[in-house]
Amino acid sequence: MRIAILGAGSLGCVFGGLLAAAGHEVLLVNRNPALVDRLNTQGLTLDLGAAGRRVVPVRADTVCAPEATVDLLIVLVKSFDTTAALSGARSAIGPETLLLSLQNGMGHEELMAPFAPPERVLLGKTYVGGTMTEPGLVIGGVAGRQTFIGPAEGAVTGRMRAVADAFSEAGLACEASARIRDLAWNKLLVNVSTSGLSALTGLSYGPLFGLPEIEACARAAVAEAMEVARAAGARLDFSDPGEPWALAAEGLPPGFKASMLQSLERGRRTEIDFIHGAVVRHGARHNVPTPVNATLVAAVKGLEHRITTEATHG
Repeated sequence: MRIAILGAGSLGCVFGGLLAAAGHEVLLVNRNPALVDRLNTQGLTLDLGAAGRRVVPVRADTVCAPEATVDLLIVLVKSFDTTAALSGARSAIGPETLLLSLQNGMGHEELMAPFAPPERVLLGKTYVGGTMTEPGLVIGGVAGRQTFIGPAEGAVTGRMRAVADAFSEAGLACEASARIRDLAWNKLLVNVSTSGLSALTGLSYGPLFGLPEIEACARAAVAEAMEVARAAGARLDFSDPGEPWALAAEGLPPGFKASMLQSLERGRRTEIDFIHGAVVRHGARHNVPTPVNATLVAAVKGLEHRITTEATHG
C-alpha cells in the first residue's frame, strides 16, 4: 500500500515506522528539514518498550509531493493546520485515495470535505502514544492500545477493512467500525482527562497521575464531557469518569507527555479548541454547562499566548 503521513511527528513516526517495517511504501512528511534529513540518512529509531528498540529505514520529505498518488493519506497535522496541509498535498490525492484523520479532538471531517467525497473520508481515533525524545528517536506506546477507523458518512467498506487489517498486521491493532462517532467521543474523553492539565502543569504522566488533586479535576472535566456526549446522542463505552483517566496512562512510560504539552514546549499553538473547546461548544449547543472545561480552555489559551509570544519575540 502507498501511504503518506501528513504531519509525521511523534505519533506519525510510530505509525509510519511500523507500516514501513511491515513492507508498505510510506512517505513521512514533516516541515523540519533537519529531522527529514536525519530520517532519510539514519532511519527512524523506535523504542517500543518491552517490544524492544529497532531502527527502520524510512523515506521523509518536507512536502507531500510523491511521484504517484497514494492509496492512503493519513492526516496528523495539528487540527488548525489541516486545510493548509491538505492544500499542499493535492498532488498526492487521486480519485481512489482515502483520507484518514487520526488527529486529536473532533470536527476534522468538515475540514477534509473539500479534498475528497464523503465515501473516501475516514475518521480515526487511536490510543497509541508517541514521544520524540530527540530527532529521529521516538518512544511508542503500542502494546494493548487500539485504533479505530470508520466512515465520516455511510457504511464500512472493504477498502476500510483492508486499511484496518494492514495496521493490525503492522502491530497497530485496528478495527474498522461503523460506530466511529461514538468512538470519537470515547477518545475525546481520554484527551479531556489529561491534555489541558498536562499542558498547564508541565507534568509528564508519571507525576501527573501521582497527584490526587489533579485526578479530581480530571474526573470533573470528564464528567462534564460525558454529559455533553450523551446530550449529543453518543453511546459511550465509559460509565465512570475515572475510566478515561485510567486508560489515558495505560501502557505508557512515566516520562510520556501529552501532545498539548509537547506543543507548548516547542513554543507552538495547541489543539485546545478541538479538545476541551469541543466540549464547551457542544455543551452550549445542547444546553449542558461546562465550567471546568471552559476554565481549562481559558487557562491554556492564556499560557499559549504567553509562550508563543515569547517564542516569536524572544
